[in-house]
Amino acid sequence: MTLRFLLDTNTVSALHWPSVPPQLPAKIEAHDGEFAIASVVWHELRYGCDLLPPSRRRSALEAFLHDVVRPSFEMLDYDDRAADWHATERARLVRAGLTPAFVDGQIAAVARVNGLTLITDNINDFSNFAELRVENWLAPQRRPSARRRRA
Repeated sequence: MTLRFLLDTNTVSALHWPSVPPQLPAKIEAHDGEFAIASVVWHELRYGCDLLPPSRRRSALEAFLHDVVRPSFEMLDYDDRAADWHATERARLVRAGLTPAFVDGQIAAVARVNGLTLITDNINDFSNFAELRVENWLAPQRRPSARRRRA
């Protein structure tokens, strides 16, 4: 299968929620093998887990990350191509008076340079990045939208 989608941290996290949005597993199943996560997303997931005190919740999350997430999704690095795109985009956005979160820029860059659609619940966090395809699969009341905007 060909990779088509990059999952943002909140989308991966939603797969472990007590009440997973019903449309999300269906979408994941329908596109089996077409997903990746960025190494930056893996960092955010591990960091969030490592902040939790020892507990059943933390143990369950650790098991989910290592037994489900890591083996299920290809991991793409924030590499030199992503760093170049991110630097150019970040400079363009700062000149336009916008300051996106650095990690969001890294995730956007990994999606953009690999030609992937970013799946996130935080459409607004990524809406100003140029030529980045973004969809929300978590909010059933909102229609997933592909955005191609320039600031």
